[in-house]
Amino acid sequence: MSNAPVFSIDPVAFHADPYPTLAAMRETAPVCFVPELGATLFTRRDDVFAHEKRIDLFSSHQPNGLLTRVMGPNMMRKDGDAHMFERRALFPALSPRTVRDVLAPQFHAIVQGHIDRLKPQGGCDLVSDFAMPVSADALRVMTGLTNMEAAEMDAASQAMLDAAANYQRDPKVDAKGHGYAARVLDLIKDRLPTLRAAPDLSIISVLDQAGLGVDAIAGNVRVIIGGGQNEPRDAIAGAAWAVLHHPDQHTLIKDGTARWEDVFAEYVRLVAPIGMSPRRVAYDGQACGVDFETDELIFFMFGSACRDAAHFTDPDHFDVTRNTGPAIPFGAGPHFCAGAAASRTLIAGHALPMLFDQLPGLALAGDVPFAGWAFRGPVRVPVTWEA
Repeated sequence: MSNAPVFSIDPVAFHADPYPTLAAMRETAPVCFVPELGATLFTRRDDVFAHEKRIDLFSSHQPNGLLTRVMGPNMMRKDGDAHMFERRALFPALSPRTVRDVLAPQFHAIVQGHIDRLKPQGGCDLVSDFAMPVSADALRVMTGLTNMEAAEMDAASQAMLDAAANYQRDPKVDAKGHGYAARVLDLIKDRLPTLRAAPDLSIISVLDQAGLGVDAIAGNVRVIIGGGQNEPRDAIAGAAWAVLHHPDQHTLIKDGTARWEDVFAEYVRLVAPIGMSPRRVAYDGQACGVDFETDELIFFMFGSACRDAAHFTDPDHFDVTRNTGPAIPFGAGPHFCAGAAASRTLIAGHALPMLFDQLPGLALAGDVPFAGWAFRGPVRVPVTWEA
């Protein structure tokens, strides 16, 4: 174990709202061992930014890590040439050109379809009724898993992520996650003959065209389903809440002072949907004055880094005019989120502006609880509008 100071947490309170605890860590023990998580946490922005790139010491290669056990071998848990080979294979599916020319028109149609469905109702839960199916339908076309329904995509994402963050080792959580992992593999096998007959720019197809085997394709698609479903779902609903909860900020958007891209950037700073990245200590070494031992588990806390008062004035406040440049909600090193551009286009380019433009009188209609620390978002966002 590292010789970092020990900082105990209440896991229930940390899941409900990690930010007061993370602020205390940044102030008093910015690199600390948390016995309830069995890991040493890096919580300050500059430390995360610098040391996430030290893949020699803090390796993504975790053959026995929870994420690898659930998802299978994947590029997120590889470094160096092995990581770059699979990342380059993925690039055609998520390149700026593909996002602009292939995905953006489909995103627009997906969002429009769900708004048309909901508009006569006069109200809904933005999480379950809008953000979840929009995110899932976008992910279906991105991955090529068009044989997977939106609700199953969302359930698979949640179950696999829960298992990948199951540091309390609940056997029911593990069983559910592994069950959905097997289901994803079966659906990929079903799709491959069609995609081989007519290759396209979907993720399954481009990985297959690059020569990856079905297990490698499945490992990467599972990881992409995890982040690619939860992050946009939570950011769509959460950013909508933030704008509705702060009418002064909504005014800045309506009068042209701020853009929906600013809303997206500020929201993912305030509530990083993917709050941390785990790493394995590759050899005995030192960082931030702390001695680490081989095979220790460490967490780079993106959600904490994005609220670091050393970089952000009043960091717990939602401000669409803020310079979010120092924020690192998608990581900072070689594992920077490959889907960040697609997520930004879906959310800032389509989901948010279309929602607010086409549902007049959109307003909150109840409490909006948030949950999670490894993956964080609103549990529900009840809203009404003029039908």
